[in-house]
Amino acid sequence: MEKIFTLDQIKQVLPQIDPIEAIEQGFVAYSQGRVVVPPVGEMIFDHPPGDVHIKYGFIKNDDYYVIKIASGFYENVKLKLPSNNGMMLLFDRKTGQLTAVLLDEGYLTDVRTAAAGAVAAKYLAPKKVQRIGIFGAGIQGRLQLQYLIPEIDCHDVIVWSRSQKTLDNYKKTTEHFGLNIQTTLDARAVAASCNLIVTATPAQRPLISADHIQKGTHITAIGSDTPEKIELDPALLQKADLVVADSIEQSLLRGEIYQAIKAGCLHRDNLLELGNVIADKQLQRKSDDQITIADLTGVAVQDIQISKAVYKALTA
Repeated sequence: MEKIFTLDQIKQVLPQIDPIEAIEQGFVAYSQGRVVVPPVGEMIFDHPPGDVHIKYGFIKNDDYYVIKIASGFYENVKLKLPSNNGMMLLFDRKTGQLTAVLLDEGYLTDVRTAAAGAVAAKYLAPKKVQRIGIFGAGIQGRLQLQYLIPEIDCHDVIVWSRSQKTLDNYKKTTEHFGLNIQTTLDARAVAASCNLIVTATPAQRPLISADHIQKGTHITAIGSDTPEKIELDPALLQKADLVVADSIEQSLLRGEIYQAIKAGCLHRDNLLELGNVIADKQLQRKSDDQITIADLTGVAVQDIQISKAVYKALTA
């Protein structure tokens, strides 16, 4: 008989697991060809704007396969509803029987995405981070910072959003992080003062231009997870010394890499994959002068890893 777990139950056991380690191991397995991940299923809606992603797969010789459904409807705030929702389904790989339903309401997608951002920074950020810049003051913007803190020795942060109200709320809800957090409505102020930047928005126009970025900056771009979204000027990827994808195959169809290739600013041969970067020091940042970009479109192996870890903690 399958087990059904609510968001409250899931949140209670999250402190017992290490999402960063789980996601890191998943990326390595993926780049080594040990993960089966079919193409992403998705539905895009216009009125109101929203998207639904269906990601699924399994690690070879593992006990489970996972199907994840996650949605984002960005005008839900007008209805006083959360913008994200979803669930993860864990199946026995040998019998196909449903093992568990994780009614996470999209929260585990947020957690595994934030953990992936921390993994990217761990291997690609400069040794000395002067200031962290966050584009996006929603839940993902907060989680990205939360998961970066243990990996990056920096206490100075600046956060950008289009809404001062959203920024004020961000600052209030992150006070307990113990960081010096400033906010701004000026995107250039982030690029001009930060050498570690995370973009976590549903933008469909570039937020950062190539000429705004200082030497030695690392950018983790996570918001552009459909063919329509874009956060970075394609010329910025052309300027970068290293461009890293969570999945090269998937990034040819969506995300910043897709947009840069479409614009003629990047070629597939210039791409690295994050799992390979983790496993091979020679592929990592070689100096603090390099500009590096990680384009994280979200891979099913992240959902596999986070759902397995949570299920194990729930049933321990």
